[in-house]
Amino acid sequence: MTVAMAMIVMKRILKTFLPGGQVVTLLSLFALAGCQQPAAEFWDVQGGGHRFDELQGQPLVVNYWATWCAPCIQEIPELNAFAEEQAGKVAVWGVNYDEPVGEEQARQVAKMKITFPVFRDNPSQALGVEVPQVLPTTLVFDAQGKLLATLVGPQTRETLLQVLPAE
Repeated sequence: MTVAMAMIVMKRILKTFLPGGQVVTLLSLFALAGCQQPAAEFWDVQGGGHRFDELQGQPLVVNYWATWCAPCIQEIPELNAFAEEQAGKVAVWGVNYDEPVGEEQARQVAKMKITFPVFRDNPSQALGVEVPQVLPTTLVFDAQGKLLATLVGPQTRETLLQVLPAE
């Protein structure tokens, strides 16, 4: 049962038994304590938990980058714009090739001025792909999670749209 559904059910029950609903909020919180969200399968650099099924139903672009990689630095503004333009149609995620930990992750994302989400941990095993040996590398998956292309070098809106399935 979702949290929203539990709230609706609890409010209806309480209105039936407690005219005026004086303790609706308190009892609703107790009821919600038993609701469980599906466990996160991966996390972003900001600490948000996610599931791969959240990404299904739309293509996924995964970009491997590093702060020392000049072509990576060159392509990030293009990827930021692409992610914003395609929001809700294509999921764009980044992976820091160097895999720093803790606050260093967020610091490097800020240094690169990346505005799309970045995986906290390398997702290559979960995605069923090898870790790239050349940077930047961009992986493009279809809406069902099938790898469509491995693109090496800086990408643009045009090169990504050439690989992505037409709407």
